[in-house]
Amino acid sequence: MKDKDFRNIVDTIPTLPGVYRFYSEDNEILYVGKAKNLKSRLSSYFGNKSHLQYKTTVLTKHANRIDFTIVESEHDALLLENTLIKHHQPRYNVMLKDGKSYTYICIKNEKFPRVFFTRRLIKDGSIYFGPYTSKFKAKILLDIIKKIFSLRTCNLNLTPENIAKGKFKVCLEYHIRNCAGPCEGYETASDYDLKIQQVKNILRGNFKEVRKFIQSQMSFFSDRLEFEQAQLFKEKLDILENYQSSSTVVSTKLGDVDVFALKKDDKMAYVHYMKVVDGTLLHTDIIHLVMNLDDEVPDILSYIIPEIREKFSSDASLILVQEPVELPYENIVATVPTRGDKLKLLEMAMHNIDYYVLQLKRDLSEKKKQTSAERIMETLQYDLQMDNLPKHIECFDNSNIQGTNPVSSCVVFKNAKPSPKDYRHFKVKTVVGPDDFASMREVVHRRYKRILEENGELPQLVIIDGGKGQLSAAMESITALGLNDKMTVVGIAKRLEEIFFPNDPVPLYINKKSESLKLIQHARNEAHRFAISFHRDLRSKNFLGTQLTNISGIGKISAEKLLKAFGSVNKLKEAGEDEIALIVGAVNAKKVVAYFNQ
Repeated sequence: MKDKDFRNIVDTIPTLPGVYRFYSEDNEILYVGKAKNLKSRLSSYFGNKSHLQYKTTVLTKHANRIDFTIVESEHDALLLENTLIKHHQPRYNVMLKDGKSYTYICIKNEKFPRVFFTRRLIKDGSIYFGPYTSKFKAKILLDIIKKIFSLRTCNLNLTPENIAKGKFKVCLEYHIRNCAGPCEGYETASDYDLKIQQVKNILRGNFKEVRKFIQSQMSFFSDRLEFEQAQLFKEKLDILENYQSSSTVVSTKLGDVDVFALKKDDKMAYVHYMKVVDGTLLHTDIIHLVMNLDDEVPDILSYIIPEIREKFSSDASLILVQEPVELPYENIVATVPTRGDKLKLLEMAMHNIDYYVLQLKRDLSEKKKQTSAERIMETLQYDLQMDNLPKHIECFDNSNIQGTNPVSSCVVFKNAKPSPKDYRHFKVKTVVGPDDFASMREVVHRRYKRILEENGELPQLVIIDGGKGQLSAAMESITALGLNDKMTVVGIAKRLEEIFFPNDPVPLYINKKSESLKLIQHARNEAHRFAISFHRDLRSKNFLGTQLTNISGIGKISAEKLLKAFGSVNKLKEAGEDEIALIVGAVNAKKVVAYFNQ
């Protein structure tokens, strides 16, 4: 929009609070903004342009018209601005850059709910806690929950009718006290729900209620002179208190607080978020924002704070920020602290964001020197949320035809490239018939048992060619060897290239163009090729060996000698009796010649 065009309408713009919108020639909303005084704010775009940022100049150049809406107050303008930005996602407004794959803890909507990790939110009535920015810390939390409360891990349909009919039997988890046996009616739904309620309290950071529950159970069993049960709950209380003491306690006086610290440059803004529940620091995260205009800190915070609070399910009534900001909330205070614990908390967030930006700039300069292999491994580590860089990857595949000659292969990739000298193939020994699950269970156990015995190097990532069934079979062996926490294990299903994780029913879909997915596919295809090749060789040898052992007087050892000497049955047919006699003797040579002459 030209200045003279703006001057034609400037007299009609009121000096009231409101929201304005820049439109392109195609009627696309380019930018949404709010103002205490619409006339003053819009005049700043077309007055003295020397102070305007380049991107702001580009916005006014591409704008074809301006529209505005008058509202009652600044607060109403803020609400309307947020709504319009979320709905239209204008090109020049600040944008959340969030490609992270977060981990959640899910309490499944079912009878006797399971509690497990997942990366996807499914609207089926289940309750999700998170997102957890550190999978390691979330795993510690889930382990604590499983130690304190014996919860089921099976996916059986535990309806009252099925339990009454005796359809299920308790498994090993019951016998080792990891489950109380609801499948056979050893635990009632009401008792189980009490535990689930306490699990929710832990995940919300409400440790006081959990402590009261455990102490009440201790008193209950103690009063009934059931001291063994009382001791078990005493141990659970110790586990909870040890976990809580290891958490970062900021100040027990603070209660529930959200802290936001922001740092920006010409292109990006970085927000450090800290979630404090009952004086304990539960979550931290760094959020990246794309700066499309020279927005001020309060404007950026007013946009991002509601987004982050919604994502992390925060209901804190106090928000600490570095500059005054207006938010679309009632009964929630956003304040700039000046002293005490609140100021220390904000300063901690500010120091964290400073160090993060400094480290980010160093990483960017180092990435320019980074090799393609390092880049691919880092991408894979990020996509799979691994704790360690996957420098050593192993992939397993099975091969058989109608159950004959079952074999498996293990291919090894080091630094994102195949390492053929480390490839291994296996003849399946304990499985009869075409049973992929049992074959996978056997070869994975043999592979890692031997590595442990020889003090060999364990891989950071294990890929199983197959879906949830093959992955579960492999995990049985890995669990039996005590390697659950030593390696990341995933399965890849061929049809949709889904990535499955142990104990997570929802697969991960990696972008089809991603370098990390291509590496996984390369490993899978190489394992398949190596398994097929070995299986073909084995079938060929078995066929030739069977053909020669049909000759009277020629056993397995003689057949192997002949094949080694002549290379194939066709060359053996062409050989003279004297040549054959040098290998198996004159008598057997006559029998071989006679057999082929028939």
